[in-house]
Amino acid sequence: MTRHFLSLLDLSSDELHALIRRASELKRIQHRGDIHTPLKGKNLGMIFEKSSTRTRVSFEVGMSQLGGHALFLSPRDTQLGRGEPIEDSARVLSRMLDIIMIRTYDQSVLERFAAHSKVPVINALTDLFHPCQLLADMQTYFEHRGDIRDKRVAWIGDGNNMCHSYINAAKRFDFHLNIACPEGYDPDPTVLQAAKEQVSIVRDPLLAAEDADLIVTDVWASMGQEEEQVQREKAFARYQVNDGLMARAADDALFFHCLPAHRGEEVSASVIDREESVVWDEAENRLHSQKALMEFLLLGR
Repeated sequence: MTRHFLSLLDLSSDELHALIRRASELKRIQHRGDIHTPLKGKNLGMIFEKSSTRTRVSFEVGMSQLGGHALFLSPRDTQLGRGEPIEDSARVLSRMLDIIMIRTYDQSVLERFAAHSKVPVINALTDLFHPCQLLADMQTYFEHRGDIRDKRVAWIGDGNNMCHSYINAAKRFDFHLNIACPEGYDPDPTVLQAAKEQVSIVRDPLLAAEDADLIVTDVWASMGQEEEQVQREKAFARYQVNDGLMARAADDALFFHCLPAHRGEEVSASVIDREESVVWDEAENRLHSQKALMEFLLLGR
């Protein structure tokens, strides 16, 4: 049966832990300069309806390092942008490609594509979830602090796709998640319900950060929400991750941001640029964790 990765919940807790371990192993292989090409002859199709830096580079370089080939597809260059039914595109592309990643707006588009694909489909970001980023985040936490089980994580900001994937991660990795967001910006209640034992909504960001082992945030206005920027700046004014908020967390708390970051808005420059910042490890780990994911989906290991 074809396995897809449309959200973190498509993999079991054991599978995700194994994937994180494999990602760190692949990182060591790459840093040593060893050649490792298990996907030689395999072709990855990369469908982008949303622009990207880290996602495109990490998938394209990752597939190359594994010995395969990556093909960039945008709506401007394909029939997808001219109204071909998503089901037809899936049927055709999956007969030519070995694996497909999609970065799009609507989760239902991704799900319809996967339902008609003969090959694995990866969610490289939708408005609902960003599971590939969570693989990198969990890899980064495990590498710096060990197992995240029973730890306290504070999400500060919008109840967006990253927040939704952190809710899924709380369920799969068994940590407690405090979500600090203003009223009107809560995460999707259906997503929240699936992990209600592990998740709390806390309106006060300082209270949410109390003794947290990990502080996470994201931009206040995601792609497609730029016209709400001024309104969101007012709503989120007290939800900035700064030195005062980090002081409420555990002494060895890590700070994560999926990038790009807007210094002076959701995070202060003093937090993201501190000498011990691990956001750059987090960004690099997109490469290694996605390589592990593609190995898993294509080779079953």
